[in-house]
Amino acid sequence: MKTLIIHPDDPSTDFLHPIYSGLKGATVLTKDVSQKQLEKEIRRHDQILMMGHGSPSGLFNVAGVGEGYFTIGEKQVPLLRDKHCIFIWCNADKFVSRHQLKGLYTGMFISEVGESIYCGVPADQETVDASNSRFADLLGQAILQAPEDFNQIFERVKGAYGELAAVNEIASYNHQRWYFQPREGVPCLKLGKLKSSTYIH
Repeated sequence: MKTLIIHPDDPSTDFLHPIYSGLKGATVLTKDVSQKQLEKEIRRHDQILMMGHGSPSGLFNVAGVGEGYFTIGEKQVPLLRDKHCIFIWCNADKFVSRHQLKGLYTGMFISEVGESIYCGVPADQETVDASNSRFADLLGQAILQAPEDFNQIFERVKGAYGELAAVNEIASYNHQRWYFQPREGVPCLKLGKLKSSTYIH
């Protein structure tokens, strides 16, 4: 199982690093990657993890990963159709639903104080940071500790993040927007451990 991480370089989403920092053998795209190279990497990998800031239309291109406004958008949908995917950005659920994609994904996920105010769940930086850190750590641990399939990863994160949700209003909001849509007829996902991560930028 060859894994590709697409995480456009942006200090405001550095908290997402623990999701993949322990995953050996992954190829990581962070900045200055041509459209041709981006699509080549998607084609040659089995599992694609995409994360950062985004909208219902896709993952924002904030660091020159691909071309245009979106690093992952409508143009990349055909390439993702048969991949094992994880979509981590605000309103990724609408992107996944519109294009009938499968995998693990988030809805409107609050990761900044400004977003908390916009969503009507005002909170201080400490509360937001606690939610960000816990979610990223849990997802990273789940991928490493329970690699059998996405259902187990989903349930592990849902359960443990739910504990924080009981005392953290941001985690409570986000906890309700963590989703899993399985691929029909696909056997349990095995995450292979390769030599070392490769960063392309």
